[in-house]
Amino acid sequence: MAARVPPGAPLTQVEAEYGRPNFTCERTSPGPGPGREGGQRVIWTQQPLGQYAWGANVGPDGRIDRVERLLTDEHFKLLSDGDWPADRVRCEFGPPAIIDQVGLPSVRQVVWSYRYRENDVWNSLMYVYMGRDGDRVTRHHPGPDPMYEEDRFGIGWM
Repeated sequence: MAARVPPGAPLTQVEAEYGRPNFTCERTSPGPGPGREGGQRVIWTQQPLGQYAWGANVGPDGRIDRVERLLTDEHFKLLSDGDWPADRVRCEFGPPAIIDQVGLPSVRQVVWSYRYRENDVWNSLMYVYMGRDGDRVTRHHPGPDPMYEEDRFGIGWM
C-alpha cells in the first residue's frame, strides 16, 4: 500500500481503492517528522492477528501526506525519542494486538504487544511497556510471537 499510493493523494481516492481506515484519531500533539503537527491520522491495520498496518496524516484539504508502513523495526525506533503517552502510541501505530500485564504485583506493568515481521523475516511481537498505570512508554523490545511457535508441550496458544 505504501509504495502504491502517491504522496498528496486525496483520502477519498485511497479509500476507494483500499477501503476506509479501521482506525482514526486527531493528532493533538506534534509527532516526529515534518508535517505531522495536528490534523487527522488514519490507519489501516490488520491487528490483532495480522502483522501489518499502514498510516497517513490527512491535511485540512483532505489529502494525505504519504502512506507509510507502521509496524517495522525502523518505525518502532520512534518510541525511543521523547515522551510517548498511550494516546500518542495508539495514534502513531494503531491499536495493539494484545494488552496485558507482566511482573510481580510490586512491579507490575501494562504491556501493549504489536504483531509484526521483525526485520521483515521473523514472526514477532513488539512489546511496548506502558508503566504501572498504562499511561506512557517506559521501554520496548521485540520478541517471538507465541502464536507462531510450535506447540511442543501440548498447551496450545493462549
